[in-house]
Amino acid sequence: MGLDLNTPKLPSIGRKRLFSLVVFISLFNASLGLAYFGAQSTEITVLHIEGAPDDIVFISDPHLKQGNIDSTRHIVDEINALDPSLVLILGDFVYGDGEDLYLQDVWSRIDAPVYAILGNHDYMSGTDAASWVRKNSAVSSCCFNVDGYNVSSLRDETNDTGYAERLVGVLEKNGVKVMRNEYVELELNGKQLMLVGVDDGWAGMANPPEIPSTDDYTLYMIHEPDCRADWDADLTIAGHTHGGQFLPKGTRVPGKEISGLCERNGSFCYITRGIGTSNFAVELRIFATPEIVVINPSTPPEEIFPGKNIAHINIQ
Repeated sequence: MGLDLNTPKLPSIGRKRLFSLVVFISLFNASLGLAYFGAQSTEITVLHIEGAPDDIVFISDPHLKQGNIDSTRHIVDEINALDPSLVLILGDFVYGDGEDLYLQDVWSRIDAPVYAILGNHDYMSGTDAASWVRKNSAVSSCCFNVDGYNVSSLRDETNDTGYAERLVGVLEKNGVKVMRNEYVELELNGKQLMLVGVDDGWAGMANPPEIPSTDDYTLYMIHEPDCRADWDADLTIAGHTHGGQFLPKGTRVPGKEISGLCERNGSFCYITRGIGTSNFAVELRIFATPEIVVINPSTPPEEIFPGKNIAHINIQ
């Protein structure tokens, strides 16, 4: 059969365009590889706080699934190596439909008392794109004053309180005390701690408790930093943001607190980057490396983890 000389030819790609396309594909693949690698490692942040109890470790946003359970077990091993007096987990235990509740037995491996709060994923609230946008918009209409704090308008049809109750039951069977708008007074190595656990804000469940006047070091836990008030606290700790997941540390977004140490009206808050990711089948992070935070470690983490990235922050 002869050639059909009338067949239209495909447009040719110039050498420069072809080179650009090859470079783009290579950089894209390299970025994915970097993002995958970045999600598998951890960094440790040390908070030096005068008057705070020693060796308190906290993490957030594990979003447990089969794809990250091995790295979570490794993180638990790192937590145990820090010899914590107390471990705090700031919510979002689950990923996706949250059916892998059996994975929560990983917390039974922690060699210290564990206290926690729930996050929006633990109520299945604001977990898809449309409801996420609605929640972000609705937050601005809530009252976050210490007197009159009210997020009840965020409680909507996306909330699955029955699922949250099942999750709490599983967590407590595995040694995790879940705090839901309550406080507890603890003694850690001779120092007194007033620990306050505020339930999830996006789910409309946050109702901060009244606490007695105290000279104890006072630490508030809340999941979403947008839902915090200027409580009479020595420190508030939060998660939820994943540090932007692809944003360099220290990135500032107008009107948003993304990660690290924040101060407002003389009140300090530390927002951890968390340890998991929620919207991808595999763990992907580029700049916002998973983070373990430790307050006043008795042993410098550099001695425990030679070569690991460790940041130090002084809070006065």
